[in-house]
Amino acid sequence: MTVENGVAVNLAGTKDHPFTRGGLCAKVNHYLERVYSPDRILHPLRRIGPKGAGQFAQIGWDEALDEVAGRLSAVVERSGATAILPYSYLGTQGIVQSESIDRRFFARLGATRLERAICQDTATAGITLAQGTSMGMLPEDVVHSRLIVLWGTNTIVTNLHLWPFIREAKANGATVVVIDPLRTRTAAAADWHIRPMPGTDAALALGMMHVIVAEGLQDDAYVSGHTTGFDRLRERLREYPPERAAQLTGLEAGEIVRIARAYATTRPAAIRVFVGMEHHSHGANTHRAIACLPALVGAWRERGGGLDPGTWQFFDEALKTVAMPELEDPSIRSVNMAQLGRALAGELEPPDPPIRALVVYNSNPAATAPNQQLVMAGLRREDLLTVVIEQFMTDTALQADVVLPATTEVEHHDLVPSWGHTYLTLNLPAIEPVGEALPNSEIFRRLARRMGFDEPYLHESDEAIVRDALSSDHAWLHGITYDRLVRDGWAKLDLPEPWLPYAEGGFPTPSGRFEFASEAAAASGLDPLPEYVPARESPAGDPTLVARFPLALMTAKSAHHFLNSSYGGLPRHLAAEGEPLLDIHHADAMPRGITEGERVRVFNDRGEVRMRARVGDRVRPGLVAMPSGWWASRSPGGTAANTLTADGLSDLGGGGDFHDTLVEVARDPQLAGPSATTL
Repeated sequence: MTVENGVAVNLAGTKDHPFTRGGLCAKVNHYLERVYSPDRILHPLRRIGPKGAGQFAQIGWDEALDEVAGRLSAVVERSGATAILPYSYLGTQGIVQSESIDRRFFARLGATRLERAICQDTATAGITLAQGTSMGMLPEDVVHSRLIVLWGTNTIVTNLHLWPFIREAKANGATVVVIDPLRTRTAAAADWHIRPMPGTDAALALGMMHVIVAEGLQDDAYVSGHTTGFDRLRERLREYPPERAAQLTGLEAGEIVRIARAYATTRPAAIRVFVGMEHHSHGANTHRAIACLPALVGAWRERGGGLDPGTWQFFDEALKTVAMPELEDPSIRSVNMAQLGRALAGELEPPDPPIRALVVYNSNPAATAPNQQLVMAGLRREDLLTVVIEQFMTDTALQADVVLPATTEVEHHDLVPSWGHTYLTLNLPAIEPVGEALPNSEIFRRLARRMGFDEPYLHESDEAIVRDALSSDHAWLHGITYDRLVRDGWAKLDLPEPWLPYAEGGFPTPSGRFEFASEAAAASGLDPLPEYVPARESPAGDPTLVARFPLALMTAKSAHHFLNSSYGGLPRHLAAEGEPLLDIHHADAMPRGITEGERVRVFNDRGEVRMRARVGDRVRPGLVAMPSGWWASRSPGGTAANTLTADGLSDLGGGGDFHDTLVEVARDPQLAGPSATTL
């Protein structure tokens, strides 16, 4: 950051960072426009008009805090603290501003607990059933790989810094395979694109394993020395010959045989998975099935071989938790964040008291939560106190009673782990907060004082919280101190070199081996072996539902300039995205009379979305896709993707099943009004 006279004038990537190498994505490249945007919220606001009308009056911080504290106290007095629900996720990406004073405050208050499991928890749970942890190979070790399978991840868009390592491997002879129902930018750049129907990835993995075992391509020494349950797995695999796996996935049997042979005979072979596939009703089982592949062929033996599901768990393992979970009362009810709409509608356990106050920060649930119309109905309840801590007037903030201005990353302290590499970053403020914006941590410190909470843990400074997180004495933090991070900005976790965690087994499971058959899964009510089970809301599910809504919907992170819903309100990013489009295959468009560029209705029992159609082969027959992240207020028809998405839960880990969504599409020639490019 270049700062002149207290004003940030330039932002650039750090070229000497070994992983990011100075690269900035399209989301962050113009971040200073976000910091100094004329649309940024710079002062506390109180609603003075109907909810959603955008009518607010500026007030001072003292008045705002007095009002919030007073109204929260009134809710507690009337209904008890469990009538208050916090709603947050990782809007700031750092642990200080997303899981420190805020978590302690709501635990001290005794509020209803929030299950923040929307991303990675289900994948982690599934992989952990098999290998005892979700920690896998290091992302940068793909340079040593000779087969790289990018399974359910659009790497170029969502993991930009990994792509140069993949390109380096490709230059050295590696083959890049993308397994994804959509023809994404990453799929277009790969050597081989495999396109199963959404939610059938477990069937593909099982079909691959059938071929590997039937042809004797497994690593017998690794299987006998470091795994358990292989005989039971072999029996299960008899149910998934290539012909049946092809029927389940929509692929050709020959393609399943081909990828199985390539995977089993190419060394080293890496599989990169990410969170998209977990958002199905059987998402944990899918990740467990895929995790069996490296163990079956002994891919863990070599650098560049194994499974890479992301790196967040490395930091969870190394850093001391600053949320102080010991303060939480586990007997207090919890709400899964994927089911906010249900909670606000009164579908709670226990049902009393109803949610009477909602405090939202680091999140925009009006755009990101599934079953959007149910969420919006809840947010528009006149009897619901809604407090939103934000940088911009998001669709959620529009429904608020009080809006409090939050700092951006360039204005506050934070400690930032990563989902994509193992470098820990210290985020120091480069400038003073613009306007009257405050860090989340400071807002909750001030609110705690207003509520009469004087416990020291609610008033720690941001620097003290960072120092505390680094005080775990874990071996991977060796030599990483606060002073070193102040000097250098970042430091790589002190992992063994080379990182070969399971080359000789040593899986942290109850048996100490990789578990093809898991008794822990059985204890959770799951099949002890990986299996394929179609979701009710899928082309192979409920026939009555399928007859009404025959098309599977994917709401993918295909928007190049959005990060979930972040940046979704900025003019530059909106202009760069153009407008959201529905991808539909020729075979599905033709019988519906839909032509290229025509406006269509996409609908199911939860609602409808209106947009233009893009007819082609970016999706396969039976599947349509639209981008996630668009705000309804910025969308041509006034609704966005999550209007349609399901709000059930995954099989394990608490994730949502919103990629198990069926829809129908019809022509909508009457739709008028401006496109998103002019909003």
